[in-house]
Amino acid sequence: MKQDMKANIPSPGHPEVEAYLADGYERVVGMSSRFAAAICARLLRLQTEEGVAGPIAEIGAFEGRFFIALAHALEPGEIGLALDIFAWPDPGVEQRFEANCARHGIGPERRRTIKGDAGMMAPSDLLAHAGGERLRFIHIDGEHSRSALSKDLALATACLSEGGLIVLDDMLHPGYPTLMVAVQAYLEANPDIVPLCVIDRETIVGATKFVLCQRAWFERYEARLLEIFKDWIWPLGADFEPHWCLVLSQDTRLAEIV
Repeated sequence: MKQDMKANIPSPGHPEVEAYLADGYERVVGMSSRFAAAICARLLRLQTEEGVAGPIAEIGAFEGRFFIALAHALEPGEIGLALDIFAWPDPGVEQRFEANCARHGIGPERRRTIKGDAGMMAPSDLLAHAGGERLRFIHIDGEHSRSALSKDLALATACLSEGGLIVLDDMLHPGYPTLMVAVQAYLEANPDIVPLCVIDRETIVGATKFVLCQRAWFERYEARLLEIFKDWIWPLGADFEPHWCLVLSQDTRLAEIV
């Protein structure tokens, strides 16, 4: 029997996000999964509970599907930065992004649209868009090349607040196998950053995400994840040699050994 993946998602921790995921998410063109959106929204609530506040950013906002979910999870007074070249697949994508945000309740006072190449942006430029505040959550879904991901990771790390999270899209995707090379090189060069969890794929389109955090925050966050997402934990976890982290999945079965 086919599993109902739409029903099998954790609570996002925000009524506005829950309503958007139930009726709106799939009406916005995009490729990120509902499962990942629910988890990331709940991670934002977890940060709030742990005293981590401030703006967030998405590199590669496209038409706004994932950004809108994140923006609904913001606390009053916080803003979301949407970065994109807004040229693919056509110049009208920026207008569609703006229209989608307006349609789903993310007004201009809650977001800043930044048209440009994140790979050409200095940390001071991004922080200026955030009003000088460091970012507590950065979702990277930009150009899917090793070079671009490496630049986006460097930018995100330089702008990350204490207790901040970096989320990487389309990890382990069969269409972009070299992205993991960039991630491994980054982790080796930045030992103070570690994988917090892997958000398993929903489909080949809604692919795997990695969530990274500062090493000093790992145990603190992991303890909360074990509680919040206990029904979505794949028992074996992910081995990043030597670091180990949780895998959150809609299918937590282990392979049967006959």
